[in-house]
Order: sequence, then C-alpha cells, then structure tokens
Amino acid sequence: MSKITFGPISSRRFGLSLGIDLSPNQKQCNFDCVYCELQAAKPLEKSLIYPKIKNIIDEVQSVFKSNVQFDFLTLTANGEPTLYPHLKELVYELNKIKQDKKLLILSNGSGVLNSDIFDALMYIDVVKFSLDSAMEKTFYRVDRALKQIKLETMIEQMITFREKFLGELVMEVLIVKGLNDNKDEMLALNEAFDKIRPSRVDFSTIDRPPAYPVKGISLEKLEELSMYITSVPVVLAKHYYKGEKIDFNIQELLKMLQLRAQSEFDIENKFSQHSKDILEKLIKERKVVVENLAGVKFYKKA
Repeated sequence: MSKITFGPISSRRFGLSLGIDLSPNQKQCNFDCVYCELQAAKPLEKSLIYPKIKNIIDEVQSVFKSNVQFDFLTLTANGEPTLYPHLKELVYELNKIKQDKKLLILSNGSGVLNSDIFDALMYIDVVKFSLDSAMEKTFYRVDRALKQIKLETMIEQMITFREKFLGELVMEVLIVKGLNDNKDEMLALNEAFDKIRPSRVDFSTIDRPPAYPVKGISLEKLEELSMYITSVPVVLAKHYYKGEKIDFNIQELLKMLQLRAQSEFDIENKFSQHSKDILEKLIKERKVVVENLAGVKFYKKA
C-alpha cells in the first residue's frame, strides 16, 4: 500500500476503513495535543507539503480495482486533515467515485472556523470532531492549539454546522489525567453537547505512548466520568470495559434504558446472557427500540 492510502483497518466504531492520509510525509496540525501519538511539533496554520488530488484519486481507484472490502473512505492525516488546501475539490472527486462507501473525516473540529472548510465538510457523510474540553484554559492545556483558535467561537460554529449538516456528526473526548478528568469539565462538555447535538460521543483515554509526559485515567474513572454526559448517547470502546457481566430483570433493564441509552458495546460487555435474552424479548415486544447512530447500535426504551 502507498503512503497516501492505508488499510483497510478494522474499527469497531466505524467498520472497515480505508485511510487516506492527506499529510503522508510529516505532521502538520494546528493543534499540538499533549496526548498525540505523533511527535510534538509546533502548530501550523496550513499544510505546507501535501499530495495532489489526482494522486489521491488514482490510489483510491486502484484500491477499488483490487476488490478490497471496506465500509468507509476515511480522510485523516499526520495531523489535521482539514488543513489540506484543496479539501472541497477532493471531497467532490471522492464523492464521484466512492460507489457504496461512506466518506468519513477524522478532524479536531477547528475547520468550522473557516468558511471554505465548513462548506467542504457539508458534503461528507460522517464527520468526527474532537472536543476535549469546553473550558478555554483546559482546552489550551490539553490541545495546545494556535492562539487564534477561540474555543467559544469554535463551539458556536459546531452548533451552526450541526444545524445545517445532513450527515452524521460524531464527537470524541479524550481524557487526560489531572487536566480534564473532573466533574466540572464533564458538566461543561455535557452542556456543549446539548447545544451541538451530535449523533453520539466517543469517550476514551490515553492508550498509546503520548507526545508529552501525561497519563491516562483508569477504566473505572473513564466510565464514571462518562456518566455525566446525559445530553447525548456515549460510546466506550470495547477494551475500556472491565468487571463481571450483570443480570438485570425486566424492570431494571427498562429503567436503565429509559435513563440512558446503552450502546452495543455496553450490551456485549456488561450484560449477562440472561440480560441479553430479556433485551431481545423486549425488542420483539417493541418496548425497546434500536437506533443506528453513525455506525453504532444504541438500545433505548420505546
């Protein structure tokens, strides 16, 4: 596989993904997140070295000809993919050849501050934005963004984007020990998500060597913090689950699903077989409904 395209990679949150690296030669980002798995680097306003649209399209078409199976064409980068200077034209060309695949971008969210990038994102099927803090001081400590990137304005533009966007918006939060791992941070994020209204929020912590000397939190703490996010469905990746599986009776299960939708990962990793059988019965009786939110199934009380 070339430098530009890679995979397909199996992602439990987005299925099989063929990556398209818009900065294959070096890290280019307007953030320098403390948890980044790439080397620390000074934030940039724009990409300086990048592949041509024709080269990207040629490589993607080559993958299609090889009959490799995948679900998503994923725009990513050694850094921030929305810094690619011809994003709108690239999205247009990819949409012409994507066949039955969905186009996904993994972004830090700052692109909403630029009208041209904002417009380009409107033509992508699934957009994933990061939002590690809704508090300005913490935001700069965790994400080390360019100072001209104003958090309040970025959140306001995310709200506007969601109002206009016809695709699926996913948000992601990464928790860093001692920085954004407390109740006040979670309540501020919950308020922001209530206004942005994404399809779902993915919660995680550091599980790879980071650029700076910071640490992740325990799996128990991650789940505890995620419970403060009540305005939108939350996903914890499979490897963040721990402990014994639980038996629920019908009343307990219905009450839980009324208070908080459970993802397919919750069901798989927390529910005993007895609980799963009850859940299936409730689905057949239409007392529980299943929704697909950007590729992840959620179960909630009807």
